[in-house]
Amino acid sequence: MPKGEFAAKELMRKRKRQRLLKKWWKRRYFKLKQKYDPVGCVPMAKALVLQKFVLQQKQPHSGLIKCVRVQLIKNGKVVGAFVPYDGSINTIEEHDEVTIQGLGGSQRGQMGCIPGLKYKVIAVNGADIFQVVKGKKEKPKR
Repeated sequence: MPKGEFAAKELMRKRKRQRLLKKWWKRRYFKLKQKYDPVGCVPMAKALVLQKFVLQQKQPHSGLIKCVRVQLIKNGKVVGAFVPYDGSINTIEEHDEVTIQGLGGSQRGQMGCIPGLKYKVIAVNGADIFQVVKGKKEKPKR
């Protein structure tokens, strides 16, 4: 530990250097989420469906993951989004308006065996996708 007349200044300088090593602090201080996240600082965003596609799961799982490629309305960026629930891909058509949300992987990344996808679809044309799949709501026409 530094001792002496200017010890506080030295301690402050060390603390500042240590702070930059923390990933969450650097991300918040330099506003990296606002700069590089396609959705920005908001938890959800509206987008238009460009195409439907399937992905292979990562090892050791096997199966096909149903996904959509969407274009965000707010800034025009194109991202991929996972479509949850059985048969819900059949309710989504091209040029539908969907609402996407973060998938919930650790450190803002992908989740589990889903390769490269960071977002999931939660609503289609303003109706909750779970209720549309269950038949409790009818998908609005666009």
